[in-house]
Amino acid sequence: MINNSAYSVEPWHVRETGLDMGVLAQSESIFALSNGHLGWRGNLDEGDPHGLPGCYLNGVYETHPLPYAEAGYGFPESGQTAINVTNGKLLRLLVDDEPLDLLSGRLRTHERVLDLHTGLLDRVCEWTSPAGKTVRIRSTRLVSFTQRSIAAIAYEVEALESEVSLVVQSELVANEQLPATTGDPRVASTLESPLRAEDHAAEGTRVRLIHRTNATGLRVAVAADHDVHGPPGTRTTVESSADMGRFSIMASLSPGETLRLEKFVSYDWSAARSVPAMRDQVDAALASSRNIGWQGLVDQQRGFLDDFWTHADVEIEGDPRIQQAVRFALFHVLQAAARAEQRAIPAKGLTGSGYDGHAFWDSEVFVLPLLTLVHPRCVANALRWRQDTLPAARARAREFGLRGATFPWRTIAGEECSGYWPAGTAAFHINADIAHAVTDYVSATDDSEFERDTGVELLVETARLWTSLGHYDSHGRFHLDGVTGPDEYSAIANDNVYTNLLAQKNLVSAVRAVGRHKQECVSLGVEEDEISAWQEAARAMAVPYNAELGVHEQSSGFTRQEQWNFSATTPDQYPLMLHFPYFELYKKQVVKQADLILAMYLRGDFFDKEQKARSFAYYEPLTVRDSSLSACVQAVLAAEVGHLRLAYDYLREAAFMDLYDVERNTRDGLHIASLAGSWISLVAGFGGLRQHEESLHLAPRLPEQLTRLTFSLRVRRRCLRVSISHSGVTYSLIHGDPLEIWHYGEPLTVSCDQPQTKLLEPLPALTEPAQPAGRRPGQLR
Repeated sequence: MINNSAYSVEPWHVRETGLDMGVLAQSESIFALSNGHLGWRGNLDEGDPHGLPGCYLNGVYETHPLPYAEAGYGFPESGQTAINVTNGKLLRLLVDDEPLDLLSGRLRTHERVLDLHTGLLDRVCEWTSPAGKTVRIRSTRLVSFTQRSIAAIAYEVEALESEVSLVVQSELVANEQLPATTGDPRVASTLESPLRAEDHAAEGTRVRLIHRTNATGLRVAVAADHDVHGPPGTRTTVESSADMGRFSIMASLSPGETLRLEKFVSYDWSAARSVPAMRDQVDAALASSRNIGWQGLVDQQRGFLDDFWTHADVEIEGDPRIQQAVRFALFHVLQAAARAEQRAIPAKGLTGSGYDGHAFWDSEVFVLPLLTLVHPRCVANALRWRQDTLPAARARAREFGLRGATFPWRTIAGEECSGYWPAGTAAFHINADIAHAVTDYVSATDDSEFERDTGVELLVETARLWTSLGHYDSHGRFHLDGVTGPDEYSAIANDNVYTNLLAQKNLVSAVRAVGRHKQECVSLGVEEDEISAWQEAARAMAVPYNAELGVHEQSSGFTRQEQWNFSATTPDQYPLMLHFPYFELYKKQVVKQADLILAMYLRGDFFDKEQKARSFAYYEPLTVRDSSLSACVQAVLAAEVGHLRLAYDYLREAAFMDLYDVERNTRDGLHIASLAGSWISLVAGFGGLRQHEESLHLAPRLPEQLTRLTFSLRVRRRCLRVSISHSGVTYSLIHGDPLEIWHYGEPLTVSCDQPQTKLLEPLPALTEPAQPAGRRPGQLR
């Protein structure tokens, strides 16, 4: 049960009106700023107090051994962990030689505001030192969307009641001490002093540090420059050492006077470039940002986000909390991906150290579908990262005696680094997830250049896996046995429906792509007999079905297993994997996260309405949602089959995952896929949006709790706006040539000068299915 929030409810802001130490680490994740390349957690400017310091560069990681009690063929030998790189946020403040420490003295006021429209994090506080000197601090922070390597801070101190002497220390700090956040000593040793100093410099107003990671040999360069505006007599000094660069400002202020510092910080990293090259790179980025200036960076940030919100905003009437949450979600999904540029989109973005900074299948199934339709330029880059990791995926397939590529379940650099072998070895569905993202991106954008240069290779190598992994039975049906699907409470199963149906789509998409790009087909060594094998495997794909129950099985034999004893399971025994052995979970009918339900969403063309309704009713009482990936999928299918109240409750769970800290782990970083899932719940759930090949299908419906839902979609160089109310739906084309869409299965052409308004179809009266005891989606008080 969610009882309260640390943040006020506003349509375009997330506002914290006090400093609550109980949610300090959570707020650091909520107020994190990122652009996909560089991420700063929302730590206080002065550094202390803090929950978890965090400055991250996408792709910078260290390795650590993964020893096993018993060796197993194909087990990964090393793990990968994102590291905390040089901290450029720090601005220590001393008031008459007393450090500003919000746990001492008296904190009169403290407010932080994340502005979702401007991308700025503002902070205002008033503090009285133990000696009775009072100052007001105002700061504004940004991580630039337009200048990939740049973050900046404007920091202003005002004397309020008496003259004060100030010292502001602007620092770069490497290898800062971190709290113990893992019980794994191998990971802890990796995170302790991961950077080895190579160069440092301090001159004028500028400081610079260059380090190299101990094991992976990645070179990290960080530089900072400063503009100072203070009263006469203001002085500065600068110094550096191996792990610290410091620019200090000394000033005396009379009441009402201010000292203002504008700090520009540039970050970059490389596995190949030399120390001089990295030095020049961060210095050049600083020179560019100084030329633009603080206000120029602010204006560029606003311009970038103005364009984003024009195409991405979702407007909600009837629930202001959902309105705030979905904009918060869209903002953070954008932050995770905008400038990743051929790097992964980690499950936590660059907001925290959760999951060791790994990327999972979350990106392709939850994050990329959103970005494909609101900010597609990010998607091509994310999929090019998968293409860049093909050498590791091909090597993994060869290790298993398979053809094509076997992509990892979790990774940073492309190698599998999960020691949980049922997923790290058998979660082959990641191949189909990547292919699904490729196919939907190309369909939505008509990006033929991407398909030729990247998409074909990904589709071919993922398709090759299935024909070498599967087999035919005596009846000519094609089976994929011994796989782990999305539901991690069922492992090493035969014919997981999700895997089989997404693999089928993968095979069909590969056939079509090589037909369009014959030269690439030749260079990849694709021959006619291989194409024929893909076609036959797709045609003969086995899809388990229990005719007696009238439902599809999550995997072969699943419905014949014993059901989990939910009545004997207490609320404090969730999540189940922390309180019961996997052996018990694997052999019972209990579902961690939507699996067959996800298949019915992504491959809805395979199922009819009655099958969806029966299967949703069957699996709903078995699904415990011990994963943040589940609620949004259940929202989509609940809306499709007609359980609008339940869909609305699942939407709230997905949307409030981090703002209301639903799973009590937001301190480790945000749940980027669940944030994307709030958009999916609204647009695919209540908007009824589905992509089938190049056709855009909508079947809108609206729960009684909402009075209007409006969203926009970017489709093949057009922008379609959909506005749904209880009286009907209006489709408007904002720009582009006329577009044919499907409204409840009927074709409809929309043009800029001819919006179309249609009625909503009535929904049948249904008995709402039950959930496992104590697992109904939480109600917000």
